[in-house]
This record gives sequence, structure tokens and C-alpha cells, in this order.
Amino acid sequence: MTHPTRGLDEVVHQRHRLGILTIAAEARRVDFGYLRESLELTGGNLSRHISVLAEAGMVEVEKGYEGKRPRTWVRITPAGRKALAAEMAALGVLVRRHGSTTPARAPAPRPVQT
Repeated sequence: MTHPTRGLDEVVHQRHRLGILTIAAEARRVDFGYLRESLELTGGNLSRHISVLAEAGMVEVEKGYEGKRPRTWVRITPAGRKALAAEMAALGVLVRRHGSTTPARAPAPRPVQT
């Protein structure tokens, strides 16, 4: 039997990328500024995480204008939804596994003789 952590995807599991995917999964598309504020990242840091996800085919980036202001939107792809679902399933197994174990009792400390 393999350990449930084998089901975690290194691309998805990084906390900021997991945040990007979960937020993007909740909307048709999400604004770059909203992601930046929600995840408390700098623009450059967020841009790098989005690039990693885009290179893996998990998100698509759309650039355009809203009025005269340039905008960037992120949309999760079907591959991204599949990867996110697999990540959540692996995390669920870990949570259930951890919740079903009884913690071992620590042995009583031995007195120190001087």
C-alpha cells in the first residue's frame, strides 16, 4: 500500500498555486488583482506561480481591457480541475487517515538522578 502523500502533485500542492486553482475553480475567470490581494502576493510572485500553472496546462491567461485599463484574467482548464480534484482527494485521504488514528501516549518522564 502506498502512502497517500504519493497522490500529491508538486505543481498543485504549493500553497499559492493551490490557492490560485481553488479561487479560479469558483469563478468563470478571476482577475489578477483579485488573486494578488486574496493571496497577499506581489505581482511578480503571483505572475511566476501563474506561469508554472499555465506551463502545466492547468490555467489559461487572458489579457485584455476593461474600459481603457489593461487587465489579466486567469481561467482554470479542464486539466486544472482534474488536478485540483486529485489533490483534494489525496488531502481528504490524509485527513481521514490522520483523524482515524489514536495518538500514542507519551511515556511518563523518568526522574533524573543526580
